[in-house]
Amino acid sequence: MTHKRPDPHHAGVLTSVPHALSVRDITALYKTSLAEGLTSGEAGARLASVGPNQITTKKPKNAAQVLLHQFDSPVVLLLLAAAVIALAFGEWKEGIAIGLVLVLNAIIGFTTEWRAARSMEALRKLGNLTTRLRRDGRSVLRPAVDIVPGDIVVLEGGDVVTADLRLLEASNLAIDESALTGESLAVDKSTAAVAPDCPIGDRSCMAFKGTSVSRGSAIGVVVATGVNTELGRISELVDTATPERSPLERQLERLSGQLIKFTFVVVAALGALGVFKGGDPFLMIEASIALAVAAIPEGLPVVATMALARGMWRMARHNALIERLSAVETLGATTVIFTDKTGTLTENNMVLQRIDCADGAYVLAPDDGRFVAQMPGESAVTDRACLDDILMASVLCNNAELGDGEAKHTGDPLEQALLIGAQANGMSQQECQARHPRRLEIAFDSTTKLMASVNQSDGGLVMWVKGAPEAVLKACSKMRGPEGALLALDGEALAFWNARTDEMAAGGMRVLAVATRGLAAAEDAEYAGLTFLGLLGLFDPPREEVPLALEHCRSAGIRVIMMTGDHAVTARNISKAVTLTRGEPVVIEGANMPPVAEMSEVELERMRRADVFARVSPAQKLELITAYQKAGHIVAMTGDGVNDAPALKQADIGVAMGLRGTQVAREAAAMVLRDDAFGSIVAAIHEGRVIFRNIQRFVGYLLSCNLGEILVIGGAILVGLPLPLMPLQILFLNLVTDVFPAFALGVGEGRDNVLNRPPRDPAKPIVTGSIWFAIVFQSVSIAAATLAAFLVAQSHLGMPPEAAVTVSFLTLAFAQLWHVFNMRDPRSGLFLNEITRNGFVWGALALSTVSLIAALAIPPVAEALDLNMPDAPAWVLILAMSLVPLLLGQIAKVALGLRYSARQAAA
Repeated sequence: MTHKRPDPHHAGVLTSVPHALSVRDITALYKTSLAEGLTSGEAGARLASVGPNQITTKKPKNAAQVLLHQFDSPVVLLLLAAAVIALAFGEWKEGIAIGLVLVLNAIIGFTTEWRAARSMEALRKLGNLTTRLRRDGRSVLRPAVDIVPGDIVVLEGGDVVTADLRLLEASNLAIDESALTGESLAVDKSTAAVAPDCPIGDRSCMAFKGTSVSRGSAIGVVVATGVNTELGRISELVDTATPERSPLERQLERLSGQLIKFTFVVVAALGALGVFKGGDPFLMIEASIALAVAAIPEGLPVVATMALARGMWRMARHNALIERLSAVETLGATTVIFTDKTGTLTENNMVLQRIDCADGAYVLAPDDGRFVAQMPGESAVTDRACLDDILMASVLCNNAELGDGEAKHTGDPLEQALLIGAQANGMSQQECQARHPRRLEIAFDSTTKLMASVNQSDGGLVMWVKGAPEAVLKACSKMRGPEGALLALDGEALAFWNARTDEMAAGGMRVLAVATRGLAAAEDAEYAGLTFLGLLGLFDPPREEVPLALEHCRSAGIRVIMMTGDHAVTARNISKAVTLTRGEPVVIEGANMPPVAEMSEVELERMRRADVFARVSPAQKLELITAYQKAGHIVAMTGDGVNDAPALKQADIGVAMGLRGTQVAREAAAMVLRDDAFGSIVAAIHEGRVIFRNIQRFVGYLLSCNLGEILVIGGAILVGLPLPLMPLQILFLNLVTDVFPAFALGVGEGRDNVLNRPPRDPAKPIVTGSIWFAIVFQSVSIAAATLAAFLVAQSHLGMPPEAAVTVSFLTLAFAQLWHVFNMRDPRSGLFLNEITRNGFVWGALALSTVSLIAALAIPPVAEALDLNMPDAPAWVLILAMSLVPLLLGQIAKVALGLRYSARQAAA
């Protein structure tokens, strides 16, 4: 969809700095009226010019796209070529059989990805928002998509801001901009213009699309809609981020390319050798097809899809919704996790945690929410009069409301926290307001940093004040001393309370101060001559599971780095609270960080050592993600706000929060946590590592089986023997004795210590040098046992070549089945290990054995495969020779296990 840019003729001359214009200038520029708003006709004309107030979301994949994606694999394309070649040479059975393999893989992959795509789309849906406007001099509700520049919007507490507004009037207004800027606390707003170059977080006269009103009310003029809003610009920045292919996709691509080259070389070489030695051309074509079928692991795409799909379903049970199958494995390869703070590491829920007054420090009791008064080194204080005065001030000088029953709390989260703390200590908001009705409110002002409420009391009028500690202390001349005594607030007392304030702030708390004053009349209310009562410490608590999850990440060799739009001091304190690092965190502020491309070596080294990046912009987050990726890291990014979206998309895997996350963040992510639990990420890391190890196992198993088949065919051609296996027999083996055991290996639970090891080197291939060595050793033993059985059947049992083929076929089949036990870890037990404990392995062996017997016993199948039922001597030969690769493999495993044990003992 193409978005229209506003037409200056209809929308006024747009300005990029509406925050720098006065109220009079901005209304004149947009040709609107505060009292009347736009006329319906003018609004309709502007809507036709600028287009609807919406941001295009990612177009969902249709069924055809999901289906075509299942064939976007070199192995699948190679299988398709083999089927075409077989059909071209009249090998109908082989061609049709390969076609059935492709259909099976497509059905499995399509079903899984289609279900995942539909689930993600359901999660992304947004409700239809409406906005209160002034049109034609009347207050009306209109769909948010119909808002145009110049519209006059009326905001109240709890409203979602649906366009960028220049505020014209504001009363006690605070807006939660955490989704846009990362700032955890609501931002106080006013109507005064600010400097043209003022950053977004400091544009106090603006309200931005996608944010929400925490408290107060306001009237504003729309200055930008749709893609022209700050949210729209970030959404366009998301589109510029190019997600890289996952490590698994890159690894499988590399392996597939190697298999294709190997197949062509082997087929061409042995085919040419056969013709050179005078072999029958038709027999050489049949042998070439057999070699091609043997070289291609038909089960690889099927098993890989099923293994990843099962990982996706298991993650769904852990409240993690995966959009792409390969994303399940990506977290297992992760070396760095960038995480935001608000709503990810913290609850985004303020709690009144500490109250300091002259009587002592009152701390929150963890059991019932009441405050316990304690003074370090002294006995507990029993006089709670000071505490009651502070709680009274917190309740009366407050505009939030606590919900009743199913009703939600409304107002500023900070003020909600004050009410909750007071209520837990026996001070009900309703009762206090009933006994002390409000007579006057002095709204919070960002200049004075104070708010006051004048309430009726038994002795007359009382003014209650709360605000920033430095502002409250400046307005006080007295302080409440122990047991109610009034003391002078001299220099020594000021130094004491300033030190207390710094101490609480250093603990990561948001600090407020409260004061009071008796009045003769409401008109006498002013911020002077106040009596200081004490300090309030509020804390946004870390999520309970985060410290343990971070410890698991450290054990797994994964570095976790915080990226937040919040202030450096707050970010540092939160990082300490959640034990982001074991030592003192290294913090870098975005304002002090030059572009990565312009950094010196010293600056780059400092950046790499940083544990926290504070006050970073969306562009800087994107730049940091890219820098770490270029350094060879596999990067995961967690977030929930609009400002996280570009980094979420750029990361190897973006993890969005489903409950608190914005739509833009969920659009950009590959994984959405439905419970917003950081611990679910650790579960995904564990699952990803297990899946990769399982993939290594079944790839090694499949390749050793297929290479064994190649050696059987190639060895026979080299020594001039008849073909010991037919193409359709090889295909049957690859679909039965390969796929079922390989699938069982692919869905294993893995070892418990998978998170106690560092991440694998993302540069290393799936099949490492040691795995290739094992594959060659195992395939040679399988091929040697099969050829030996073929020769013994002819020379000692006197079987004709046609009957001996059945012996070689069954020997190879059972050798491959027993070979699954050679896939155990050398450090595991000989009889009790991750393979023998895997119930799917035993089920696969039973199913494969039944299939082999059925192929012999069912005449049409036996005829199609050219098989005969062996006699007793032949069965003895088959079983004896098929066990040889297992015995050799276990001897090698025991030797490797002893070698590992010796290395560990030496270490």
